[in-house]
Amino acid sequence: MRAVDIIMKKRGNPSSPQGESLSREEIEFLVNGYVRGDIPDYQVSSWLMAVYFNGMSFAETGILTDCMLNSGERIDLSGITGPFVDKHSTGGVGDKISLPIAPIVAACGVRVPMMSGRALGHTGGTLDKLESISGYRTSLSVPEFRTFLEKTGFAMTGQTKEIVPADRLLYAMRDVTGTVESIPLITASILSKKVAEGSDSLVFDVKCGSGAFMKSLPDAQLLAESLVGTAREMGKKAIALITNMNEPLGNAVGNFLEIEESMDVLDGHGPKDVTELTLALGAWMTVLGGKAANFDEGMEQCQAAVQSGRAMELFMENVALQGGDVEKLKRDRGTRRSPHHTEIRATQSGVITKIEAFTVGLAGVHLGVGRNRTDEAVCPDAGMIFKHRLGDRVEKNDLLLDVFSRDEAGLENAKNLLTKAVHYGNAAPKTLPIILGEITKL
Repeated sequence: MRAVDIIMKKRGNPSSPQGESLSREEIEFLVNGYVRGDIPDYQVSSWLMAVYFNGMSFAETGILTDCMLNSGERIDLSGITGPFVDKHSTGGVGDKISLPIAPIVAACGVRVPMMSGRALGHTGGTLDKLESISGYRTSLSVPEFRTFLEKTGFAMTGQTKEIVPADRLLYAMRDVTGTVESIPLITASILSKKVAEGSDSLVFDVKCGSGAFMKSLPDAQLLAESLVGTAREMGKKAIALITNMNEPLGNAVGNFLEIEESMDVLDGHGPKDVTELTLALGAWMTVLGGKAANFDEGMEQCQAAVQSGRAMELFMENVALQGGDVEKLKRDRGTRRSPHHTEIRATQSGVITKIEAFTVGLAGVHLGVGRNRTDEAVCPDAGMIFKHRLGDRVEKNDLLLDVFSRDEAGLENAKNLLTKAVHYGNAAPKTLPIILGEITKL
């Protein structure tokens, strides 16, 4: 078997420009050969471009995912009573849903083994948010991950070098070959990590809008269908929600600021959009986990977990288990802010008709919320708090945002972006619901 023949088969030819489906043996040959170093970068880049243009079927994407998954270690959850269900978001601005949803769903009797990522570019990262809690550890050994999952029903960890090494290699190559946007390649990257953590079922939160990877509803629909279809090909139960990311999610954008807002959700008084999305995704997780017969029953269970205080108890237990200082977290809540501070005020009177999520995310990078390179550090105390949201009427010079930065230079750069991100008009804008669509059947 030769790599060039596999490339040509997927590439196609003038008489058959769509190419052909690849077999398991062919995909395994490419993935395993690349991980071993037997197949060079230039051949893999050609294959990635062929996939970018000609796509993959659910079956092919499932095989690719399985090959990537088998390129390294998996987390073994045998001996622990399930069900195991996780949620994955495709990333956005102010998206802190993983933080409150894990203890809520765990309180409903579903175990949540969560392997999360870090901020890159304008999108935030769950691990950076968790590590803003003093002492909190996200680099867990497999025995620790298993123990914490048994004790509180959920555990939060990052990807190790031993888990899905093929994903790290292929993602790096996609990044420099212009193939990041390929839906089959995105799907395989996401699913290989999620299956490696041991989940039986998956709920996907596919963001759509200016602050999301998928800008249009048709593109988000394609990705959602690919994630659900491929997961089912691999024997997993899965559903997807397509959710609105045209504006930032919630009032807070920032690492510790989003920990605070997540705690507000667990206390029962979080922002409406964050609360609604957390409970909806949580309800589906209970359904897939077999703890609720339908969505409405799942919603009732999740609401009860918050109202009883059990979800907050589990959150605090997890903080302590993973090394976090619970008492300091309680003292810091509402007070921990970077001293480098400025305000954004309304430049005119009117109704806020748009808050550009992507521009807000870019401003966050300047502040130190996110990073442009994987080796950059983030600032846990940086971020912004919105005082007004889409549809609010404001007067000129009204306070719109409190902004906190790692340094003064970041403040100046972010201030210019944030001022441009807010648009005004005379009439209330047409608002979109937080949930734009569902993929529960294919």
